Amino acid sequence: MSEYRGCELPEDLFYDLDYIWVRPEDDGLFTIGVTDPAQTMSGRLQKARIKKVGTHLEAGRHVATLESGKWAGGVPVPFAGEVVARNELLLDDPHLINIDPYGDAWITRLRADNLGEALANLHTGDEALTALRAWIERYDVQCMRCSE
Repeated sequence: MSEYRGCELPEDLFYDLDYIWVRPEDDGLFTIGVTDPAQTMSGRLQKARIKKVGTHLEAGRHVATLESGKWAGGVPVPFAGEVVARNELLLDDPHLINIDPYGDAWITRLRADNLGEALANLHTGDEALTALRAWIERYDVQCMRCSE
């Protein structure tokens, strides 16, 4: 895993180069969450609303809304698909995103409408890491994880 200014940046994920990560799963589904720099900028998350299983979303629509004491924003999906799972733990304790954004604090799992095009607008590897470092610099982020 790469790290930059305290921000963890897993090389094996796909990124929208803003604040969303996507992990293709072996079963053809895609797990989506928010990056370490994004959770740092948001502050301690206090509320999460996630679309229900069975909801169909077009690319760019919000699958979740997260709120902290200083920020509220939506979590867009990078491709059209159906919500097949949501992380129920986050509904009770959204602060988990501040603790483990790439692990237990995933937000949703989607079944893409078009499997072959799902990752077309996402980036991975060196290209993604370079762009994410630039994002961190632009917003002057120094990542830190909240404690439980």
